[in-house]
Amino acid sequence: MSSYAVTNPATGETLSEYPQITDAELQAAIAAAADAHTSWSRTASVADRAALVGRVAELHTERRDELAAIIVREMGKPLEQALGEVDFAAAIYQYYAVNGPAFSADEPIELAEGGGSAFVRRAGLGVLLGIMPWNFPYYQVARFAGPNVVAGNTILLKHAPQCPESAAAIEAIFADAAASVGAPSGVYVNIYASNDQIATVIADPRVQGISLTGSERAGAAVAEIAGRHLKKVVLELGGSDPFILLSTDDIDAAAQDAVDARLDNNGQSCNAAKRFIVIDSLYDAFAEKFTAKLTAAQPADPMADGTLLGPLSSLAAAERLEEQLDRAVAQGATVLASGPRSESYFPPAVLADVTPAMDAYHEEFFGPVAAIYRVASEEEAVTLANDTPFGLGSYVYTTDPEQALRVADGIEAGMVWINLVLGDSAELPFGGVKRSGSGREMGRFAMEEFVNKKMVRIAG
Repeated sequence: MSSYAVTNPATGETLSEYPQITDAELQAAIAAAADAHTSWSRTASVADRAALVGRVAELHTERRDELAAIIVREMGKPLEQALGEVDFAAAIYQYYAVNGPAFSADEPIELAEGGGSAFVRRAGLGVLLGIMPWNFPYYQVARFAGPNVVAGNTILLKHAPQCPESAAAIEAIFADAAASVGAPSGVYVNIYASNDQIATVIADPRVQGISLTGSERAGAAVAEIAGRHLKKVVLELGGSDPFILLSTDDIDAAAQDAVDARLDNNGQSCNAAKRFIVIDSLYDAFAEKFTAKLTAAQPADPMADGTLLGPLSSLAAAERLEEQLDRAVAQGATVLASGPRSESYFPPAVLADVTPAMDAYHEEFFGPVAAIYRVASEEEAVTLANDTPFGLGSYVYTTDPEQALRVADGIEAGMVWINLVLGDSAELPFGGVKRSGSGREMGRFAMEEFVNKKMVRIAG
């Protein structure tokens, strides 16, 4: 029985099931991607590859409503946010369609001595395996596939088992785009594979690199297999991002930004703000306003107009979050707000008085649960922000520009947003440090991860 199925978290109803790929079909998929790299990616110009990705962007826009509805029923994302995700995916593909050729251009090297000339020429490595999560079914694929197709790689895409319908929709978009520009369908191949089959794919000599977005456990497992076979990996894993509030001219606005940063995607975002670290003089006012604003957003039908918080992605996800919250309370955390879970619908919760002795201090809460911490100084705020195994994103709110940059320098994270939230954009590199992963996606750095930077020197 296949694990690939669409189960609507809003209703618990299983809407459709998709068969797992057979071993023979998997070998054919790898062969198609390898043949496409040899026959098209190596011979097509970067302009041709950019044209393919540009058409993928257009098809996302043309099929916007259909694509959004799919992920609402797959993982419970509110419809307005689902439409926004489709738009963002289209923008990412378009960014690489426009900028990819320049990013791929030869890079001259100034020689220290001797005659002649030298340059670096970039070329794709070959077939890449992408292992993608359920929380952003289109955006995560776009930031992996867009730059790498333009760079000259071909894609095998293993999506999350609960996202088979969006996976099929993306593959159809790539197939239609390929047909329109004269590229083979093997440039992008969807595979409904098991974990055991994925281990086989990673080991296959035709596969040159792996990109995974997911849990620490999944990242460690994939990296271990890839390491045995000397394969390059990019990992985007979990996060427990700090939101540091040191000063503000508008406490209401800061509290609202904090809520927006916590509740995006039903609170199921790796780079969502999860730990709210507040200077003592602002703590009481912030805690009151933040708690009131956060709990005003109660879970509702994700298809309804104006819904900010839908169900969690599955009943299992809601049960895991409930167990974490119950354990935090049992270990001594103070509950400033909470409510009863109803199946996959999980109301916002706010914790205080979380200490290093508690599991909640070290864990990632993947849902609408926030922890608030009181600090006496900037130095204490930075120390607390860094006291985590994660290092993905971070948020700094202050009216002092010098302090903002000083804190940004001190934070152990791959990304820092100053006085804003939800500021992701196609040109901005995304990634983390520590147990949040390695490598970068988006921006020009995404096109540097899986390319051969070949040095060429020519005698004078």
